[in-house]
Amino acid sequence: MKHISKVAVLGGTGKSGKYLVKLLLNQGFHLKLLLRNPENFQIKSPLIEVVKGDARAYESVQLLADGCQAILSMLGQPKGEPTIYSQATENVIHAMKHFGIERYILTTGLNVDTPFDKKGIKTKMATEWMYEHYPKTTLDKQYEFEVLSNSDINWTLVRLPMIEQTDLRSKILVSLEDCPSNKISATDLAYFVVEQLAEDEYSRKAPFIANV
Repeated sequence: MKHISKVAVLGGTGKSGKYLVKLLLNQGFHLKLLLRNPENFQIKSPLIEVVKGDARAYESVQLLADGCQAILSMLGQPKGEPTIYSQATENVIHAMKHFGIERYILTTGLNVDTPFDKKGIKTKMATEWMYEHYPKTTLDKQYEFEVLSNSDINWTLVRLPMIEQTDLRSKILVSLEDCPSNKISATDLAYFVVEQLAEDEYSRKAPFIANV
């Protein structure tokens, strides 16, 4: 895999995204961040380039992707707005092909199903709860997985339980079949995502990760 030094980030100001941005900066990556409201962004660094736009607009994603070697996404669903996940991923795939970008790593919920799953009772119940309370976004996340599966890009879809906003780190477990526990540290998540930039073990796969 090519050495990656510049990455595009979607969702970099969110609850988990800000931990990812912090880690990327600490490790010396150059970043391009897509922000709907860049005037509210407080971090000042020569390593950061801000692009104003919306992930649902292809023109914004194209501007973001230009000059980058990988795209990372920790997008969250804006309240009261149309679903964002599958449209953003379709735009990312289009931009990756346009610029010859090889790597896309993104996060999603444990509610997404794959053909390789052997979900336990707790994960099945959590999945059903999401469909009951957030049917549109849950269906859109599932469709996003189908979009990825039908593409020919090098993607990794990281499935997550509840994210704890903490700088603390602990052991994580990874599974392609079921979520190992009910929580993941935002810091551990950030490290896992960045590690995948140089790894192919989970290429075109959707691992669950969680803290022990």
